[in-house]
Amino acid sequence: MENLALSVKNIDKYFHEPQKFQVLKDISFDVKKGEFLSLIGKSGSGKSTLLYVLSTMDTDFKGGLSIDGNNLVGKNQNELAAFRNKNIGFIFQFHYLLPEFTALDNVMLPAMKLGEKPFEEIREKALEDLYLLDLKGQENKAANKLSGGQQQRVAIARSLINSPAIIMGDEPTGNLDSKNANIVFDIFKQLCKEKGQTIITVTHDDDFAANCDRIIELQDGVLLR
Repeated sequence: MENLALSVKNIDKYFHEPQKFQVLKDISFDVKKGEFLSLIGKSGSGKSTLLYVLSTMDTDFKGGLSIDGNNLVGKNQNELAAFRNKNIGFIFQFHYLLPEFTALDNVMLPAMKLGEKPFEEIREKALEDLYLLDLKGQENKAANKLSGGQQQRVAIARSLINSPAIIMGDEPTGNLDSKNANIVFDIFKQLCKEKGQTIITVTHDDDFAANCDRIIELQDGVLLR
C-alpha cells in the first residue's frame, strides 16, 4: 500500500438528468507512485467523469477512493478543497493562466494560497520548476506574451509548485500542435522518471497514450483494461 499513489475500489456513478443513467460501472484499479497513466475511450465512455471523481471534484458516487494513503470518501467540501490544493496538480486543455500576471506569479499562486511556506521559498521553488521546463528567461513575461506551448509549460510548472502526490491532466496536449504535444509528453516522462511524479491524463491522442506506462480504457462506463 505504501507504493500506491491512488486506489479506486468498485466505483459506481450515476447521472440523474434527464433520466437515471449509470456512467461508471464497478471501476477498480490502483496506480503506483511514479506511474504515467492515460485514460482513453470514445466520447461518452466515462473517462472525463472518472477523472473528476479521481480528482475529488465529483463526490456523488459509490465506492472507495484513496490518494497517497488518504481515504477521501465522506470528507466535506472544505476538507476536499484543502486536500486538492496540497496533493493534486491540475493541467487542462486550456492553460487557465492569469494573462496579465507573469509566468512566475502564475506558478506561485497555488503555493501562496496554501500558505504553508514563506514567500522566498515559494519563489525559489517556482523558478526551479520553470527552469526545469526550459522557461529560463521567460519568468518575468506576462502570460499573454508567451507562445501557446510556453503557456502550457507554465501551467505544468504551476501544477508542480506544491509537490503534489498526483498530477491529473484533462487533454493536456489537446490544444497544442504536434511539436509542442511531444515536448509536453517528454516533460511528463521526465517528471515520472527523475522526480517520481505520478501522472494521470485523459487523452484522445493514441500516440500519446501508447507511449505511457499504462493505459486504462473505458467503454460505456466499463473498464476494459
